[in-house]
Parts: sequence; C-alpha cells; structure tokens
Amino acid sequence: MDTAAWKIPPQEIEERSFAIIDREAGPHDWGRAAWTVVRRLVHTSADFDYVKDTAMSPGAVEAGVEAIRGGPLILTDTKMALSGINRSNLATFGAELLCLVDDPRTVKAAGETSSTRSQAAVDVALAHHVTAGRPTIWAVGNAPTALYRLMERLGADPALPAPALVIGLPVGFVNAFESKRDLAASGVRYFITNLSRKGGSNVAAAAVNALAKLALQG
Repeated sequence: MDTAAWKIPPQEIEERSFAIIDREAGPHDWGRAAWTVVRRLVHTSADFDYVKDTAMSPGAVEAGVEAIRGGPLILTDTKMALSGINRSNLATFGAELLCLVDDPRTVKAAGETSSTRSQAAVDVALAHHVTAGRPTIWAVGNAPTALYRLMERLGADPALPAPALVIGLPVGFVNAFESKRDLAASGVRYFITNLSRKGGSNVAAAAVNALAKLALQG
C-alpha cells in the first residue's frame, strides 16, 4: 500500500475534491456565490444531480450570508443536521443553533395532536424562540412535515417574523419532493431547495456551512 497516496492533509483533500467537482460538473449557470453552496452539496453527497436539481430564490445566498453575519438563530429539524453544522465558524457571529425535536414541549404537543415531532417543533420554535429582532434560518433536511408546517404557519399569520432564509432539503418518498416543490412556489421570499426526492440532514447542514464560509470570506 502506497501511504503517500492516502495520507493527505485535510485542507488538500478538500481542495482536490472541489477541483474534481469543478472539472466534472460540466457547464452550469450558477454564479460564484451560489456555486459555493451547490458545490458543497455535491461535495457532501458525491451526487452531481444537485448541480441541476438545486433551486434558489433570487438573492437567497446573499440573504443567508447577511443573516449569518447578523448573529442568527438557526433551527434544524434533526439532531443529525445540528451536529453536521460547523459551530466554530458560526460562533464568530454569535449564532445560536437549536433542534427542538426532543424538547418536552415538542414531545407533549406531538402527542396531543398526533403529529410528528418535527412538525410540533416548528410551533414550539415560533412560540418561544423566533423573534422579530433576530434573523432566523430554518434548515430542514429530513422532515417534509416540518417544512409544510412552517409554510402553513407563515401563510396563515403574516404577523409572524419572516425567515431570513429557509433551507428545505428533506429526503424521502412521502411528500419530500412535493414539499420542496411547494416551497419553491410559496410566498417564502428566500429559500434554497432541490427539486427531487434527494436531500438529507447532511446536505442541509452543508448548505449552512457553505453560507458560513462565505460570511467569513466577506
């Protein structure tokens, strides 16, 4: 075994990975900032479908970067997404990261309404954590019910603080694609999603990490 072939410094691994992605992605219309996000999704999943399936509203990346620089509240639908986010980069800006699926209020509400915890967690977040004075980024990588509940609540109550950015990348076969299609057609101003069944907590976290890198780079 040639140890020189695999004992590579971490930074070099990332740089070489990005070079491969840039080379193999082929022609695309993503601008520099948006490509930073899409390329990170490809890097995390080794799936080039994100090059063509990712959808972003105009200004979404810029809105996400501005929100991170403003010390945002970042809400995830799973602990896996929460654990995949690079906290050290976000700590620079005073960001707060929360996943409320195991919060006692969430567990109680889910039991009373026969809903998923991810759905109930949206209500808990809106009632107790989201404020008008702080930018909020929602990162959904697993639960379509969370994404649908967020859209439902925002559509029903215009007085609720508008999200700075919604990252909607749930994975699966039941309402995953549909929830993302509906997000893209909704009144949510700034969103990052992908129009397929693919997604996951890892790529939702990757999108946040890409935005944090952009915020650090200025």
